[in-house]
Amino acid sequence: MTSSLCFSSFLLALLLCILSANSSSTPPTKIGKGYRLISIEEVDGGILGHLQVKEKNNIYGPDIPLLQLFVKHETEDRLRVHITDAQRQRWEVPYNLLPREQPPKLKQTIGRTRKNPISVSDYSSNGLTFSYSADPFSFAVKRKSNGEILFNTSSDESDPFGPMVFKDQYLEISTNLPKDASLYGLGENTQPHGIKLYPNDPYTLYTTDVSAINLNTDLYGSHPVYMDLRNVNGEGAAHGVLLLSSNGMDVFYKGTSLTYKIIGGVFDFYFFAGPSPLAVVDQYTAFIGRPAPMPYWSLGFHQCRWGYHNLSVVEDVVENYKKAKIPLDVIWNDDDHMDGHKDFTLNPTNYPRPKLLAFLEKIHKIGMKYIVIIDPGIGVNSSYGVYQRGIANDVFIKYEGEPYLAQVWPGAVNFPDFLNPKTVSWWGDEIRRFHELVPVDGLWIDMNEASNFCSGLCKIPKGKQCPTGTGPGWVCCLDCKNITKTRWDDPPYKINASGLQVPIGFKTIATSAYHYNGVLEYDAHSIYGFSQSIATHKALLGLEGKRPFILSRSTFVGSGHYAAHWTGDNKGTWEDLKYSISTMLNFGIFGVPMVGSDICGFYPAPTEELCNRWIEVGAFYPFSRDHANYYSPRQELYQWESVAESARNALGMRYKLLPFLYTLNYEAHLSGAPIARPLFFSFPNYVECYNVSTQFLLGSSLMVSPVLEQGKSQVKALFPPGSWYNVFDMTQAISSKDGKFVTLDAPLHVVNVHLYQNTILPMQQGGLISKEARMTPFSLVVTFPAGASGGQAKGKLYLDEDELPEMKLGSGYSTYVDFFATTGNGTVKIWSEVQEGKFALSKGWIIDSVTVLGLGGSGKASTLEINGSPTNANSKIEFNASEQKHLNSVEDEQKSVMVGVKGLSFPVGKNFVMSWKMGISG
Repeated sequence: MTSSLCFSSFLLALLLCILSANSSSTPPTKIGKGYRLISIEEVDGGILGHLQVKEKNNIYGPDIPLLQLFVKHETEDRLRVHITDAQRQRWEVPYNLLPREQPPKLKQTIGRTRKNPISVSDYSSNGLTFSYSADPFSFAVKRKSNGEILFNTSSDESDPFGPMVFKDQYLEISTNLPKDASLYGLGENTQPHGIKLYPNDPYTLYTTDVSAINLNTDLYGSHPVYMDLRNVNGEGAAHGVLLLSSNGMDVFYKGTSLTYKIIGGVFDFYFFAGPSPLAVVDQYTAFIGRPAPMPYWSLGFHQCRWGYHNLSVVEDVVENYKKAKIPLDVIWNDDDHMDGHKDFTLNPTNYPRPKLLAFLEKIHKIGMKYIVIIDPGIGVNSSYGVYQRGIANDVFIKYEGEPYLAQVWPGAVNFPDFLNPKTVSWWGDEIRRFHELVPVDGLWIDMNEASNFCSGLCKIPKGKQCPTGTGPGWVCCLDCKNITKTRWDDPPYKINASGLQVPIGFKTIATSAYHYNGVLEYDAHSIYGFSQSIATHKALLGLEGKRPFILSRSTFVGSGHYAAHWTGDNKGTWEDLKYSISTMLNFGIFGVPMVGSDICGFYPAPTEELCNRWIEVGAFYPFSRDHANYYSPRQELYQWESVAESARNALGMRYKLLPFLYTLNYEAHLSGAPIARPLFFSFPNYVECYNVSTQFLLGSSLMVSPVLEQGKSQVKALFPPGSWYNVFDMTQAISSKDGKFVTLDAPLHVVNVHLYQNTILPMQQGGLISKEARMTPFSLVVTFPAGASGGQAKGKLYLDEDELPEMKLGSGYSTYVDFFATTGNGTVKIWSEVQEGKFALSKGWIIDSVTVLGLGGSGKASTLEINGSPTNANSKIEFNASEQKHLNSVEDEQKSVMVGVKGLSFPVGKNFVMSWKMGISG
């Protein structure tokens, strides 16, 4: 359940903005003359320098006169450029939250014993080169292999930006960009123009509870990182740029330049050399933390709603999914289960504990799971044990020595300060207590931007009930006054907060409130949800030693190491369906691969046709959940028979693909590789796919091309060069030498999903719950380039005891299999190489069929050998062959056949080899 400024609050924001519009004169485009380098030396494998301001001015406050520059190649493909005040410690993202190397301590004898500045110098690793100019100071980052400039802060009169600016509450730095660079990232926001950043669209980063239906607005997360993909002479090369800062910022992308304007902190840049998009994400997540391993069941389908008023409604939902034969793994409660909206409580009337425990025992027995919501605001209530213990342990954020008072769903609340070690311990204890009350299987942490229904300094009103219990719960009923007396509440530069330049303390914690050790909310605001995710992860890990599942609305750099994410409050519209793909793909780049949107929309109300189409997309989100607003009509997938049919089809395929998705989860955990990816991840040289935002890949080779428009029964889809095979009907193929758009049939219950050549896809037979689907026989789908005389394919499979905390080999509870296949000289060969097969053998998993697509020849097979021995006449193994139909085929295209082999019984945990001779080559 979320407020997301809803609609009334958003209008209030607009009104507030109009009333408090900044009437000061517009500052100049270029501020100051920059800095000069006054000293430079080599230290600790890096470069340490000092910068002096050239000409002081007071626009947005006085300049910081002396800066410290530290540059280091931390790895062969990661370069750090750190610039801070040379004389005073400044706020940085806490090193205990995001572990990384510390820059050198500040020097007290600046300029006295330093070498003379050098006008130009290069400092290189294998991947990147750092160079600088001394006066005015600027720096550039180049790709060492070809000298290409990736980032360049120098400016001249013709540039739309000026030199570097560094003040206490205003930092500015810019880079030139080639006009044909394709940029991705800088979120979280809803991007109407697709995944590729669009020149002159606003990009503001400041975690905010504002609905995702608002376009180009700072939303729930802050991810100041972008990927830059360039194509030179037909070769695509990518790199990444992270500005590690939790302070609010505006980023202005003009197409040929990019400018950061930040209201505090330091410049802490990290450059990732790539050069492939996958390599960029690998290097990025190696730094920020690899994505968290997810339990197998979390890849199943989830159902939630704000407004399941009592337990019997929840029981009916589970039963109705079963009756409709629609897969369902996880049932969720929004705050309906709570007593008066208070965290870690149960409503004794609507969710009586004995009945809830009986229900959980029943669903746990069949492998289903149960997750509930927790908001950070703790109700101010002297008889509420959670609050009492919080006060006793002094865990709340303060304002003028007292816990800062806000309002969320319970009414008056205080916010836990997750930067305080005592808070982390208290939070863990409250989760433990609640888990003893209700054995939930994961936690959903919401409203953690943090969201506040009020603004400013508030008191509990005397003589009236707050909230009243009637009307919308998000209307502020505390007695509040605005806080504008400090520069933290009213900074000199106004970021475009909420897309309206509202005060940065609007509907959140006052920015002059403070955390543990005096840390200002002004600085720590955007890491609130991140710090809560870390504390929640630690708590769940300590409960039963199981792999945690956490869903967080607010995220920051590194959140994917602890939590999954959903894209917040969307609406049941065709536009929102389309936007969901871009946001999902962005979070893969951000290192949060377990992501999805509310299927069918959170706000009312989807049409039947839209919900059909949405489940056809949502069945392939990494995180797949239907969720709806309290005021929406019921929209579970069984509410319409047509939607149920689409769900059985699309989710039926998802459940067959679960071993593939789980292997992608493993790859994400190892290397950061997104589960859902833009097409350019697999085809970085193919410029036509750089802005494709209506299709996506799962892994490197499974492409989803959904219908995203009302009334359409066809979809125009881009097929990059090569051969693609329809996974719902493997006799259908699409091939091209150079790539092409193809118009595909897509009646209401059909979603087009295609598998690329050179792939081996492991599948199972599906089921209504992942636990049962997981024990069905495996099949392999092998794809070769259509009709080619020779080819190679490969795939992989990871299996483990999925609730163990760690996802790795070597534990005795996991198995990893590489699959290989070749075709050539009339022979097809398929084999496996197993690592640590004992676990798979203990589960009795077998491969019972293989389907090979794209073969040349007649399809007739002979001389089948298994593990080096010919099969005998009494074998139960069956061959069948079908000619494949090529859509939009061209005259010179070779024909291809599909060959199926059934009746196999290969243990997944043992190496196997099978081969056969084909008929006359085509």
